[in-house]
Amino acid sequence: MIIFRYLAKEILASMFAVSLVLLLIIISARFVAYLAEAAAGQLDAGILLTLMAFRLPAYLELILPLGLFIGVMMAFGRMYVESEMTVLSACGISEAKLLLYTLCTSAFVAAIVALFSLVLGPEGVRASESLLAEQRSRTDFETLKPARFHVLDTGRGVSYAESISEDKQRLTRVFLAEISSEVSRTVPSILMAESGETLVDSEKGQKYLLLKNGKRYVGRPGEGRYEVVEFEEYAQRLPEPDYAVKPKKETDGMTTLALLSTETAEARAALHWRFSLPVLVMIIGLMAVPLSRTKPRKGRYGKLVPAILIYMVYLVAINSARGMSESGEAPIPGLLWLVHLLFFCAGLVMFLLPRMRLRLTVNKARVGA
Repeated sequence: MIIFRYLAKEILASMFAVSLVLLLIIISARFVAYLAEAAAGQLDAGILLTLMAFRLPAYLELILPLGLFIGVMMAFGRMYVESEMTVLSACGISEAKLLLYTLCTSAFVAAIVALFSLVLGPEGVRASESLLAEQRSRTDFETLKPARFHVLDTGRGVSYAESISEDKQRLTRVFLAEISSEVSRTVPSILMAESGETLVDSEKGQKYLLLKNGKRYVGRPGEGRYEVVEFEEYAQRLPEPDYAVKPKKETDGMTTLALLSTETAEARAALHWRFSLPVLVMIIGLMAVPLSRTKPRKGRYGKLVPAILIYMVYLVAINSARGMSESGEAPIPGLLWLVHLLFFCAGLVMFLLPRMRLRLTVNKARVGA
């Protein structure tokens, strides 16, 4: 038990360090992209941290398996280089027992990954998509800041409001200048009003800016013909923003229970993908033990790059199998689990190959004798 705790501590410590670095890299890249959208007025800067928190479980369900894989490689690689594995072998810890201890630790990580993939990940995706949907439905006037000129998203005008309510629905002392198109020319249009508020047509879902107590000026500079209209109420149709945040797959935000009751190819593929992630953790735990074998003089990082390449091939293979299952090009769930079976067999071969070679050597020596 003491040896198991020692090995588990070494593996989990390395896994935590690797996963933290990978998570920071991914979060930084995604956060920079969100900051760019916020700077362009496409997202509210106040939701960025909340959005990243919602995305965290979906990131961790893919980061933790890789973190475990590299963690086992680094922990055992160090122990091989410092001859700790030789000492453990002399104390009666066989490779089979070493594999068993590693799989027990992998099972703990697999349970965490299962929690993320089956429960927390879909909840986070659904919450983040709901938050982004609210941002996509915003108009130019919902991004205004008080006492500042703001270029409309269409690029054909500017707006100004002296003050804005906290819910972004009511404005005071509104100024709006636009270039409106007539039959064969463009005509500037200027609106000035004491107040304004946004309204939503419940039937069509279209938003309007209702201006109150103001004037509208239409005409070209330098010409004597101007149209001046005084109004008590004037409704201006608000254009939809021409950007859109690409939504994720609909099945990514569905609960696992909802996927179980849905018979579509996309839902079944997504369901088996979620169940396959904990299996992925166990298989890479199996593969990491033989891949971590190294000689003291070669260094503990000698096999790290090939191991990462193997993991990337594994992940791409199951992701491709999911895509083919969703499109109907492959049976569900046959192809996805076939990939897992192939890599499981590859892990067994890598683990048993040194023993098989040793037996063949011993048999040849006996025959020669």
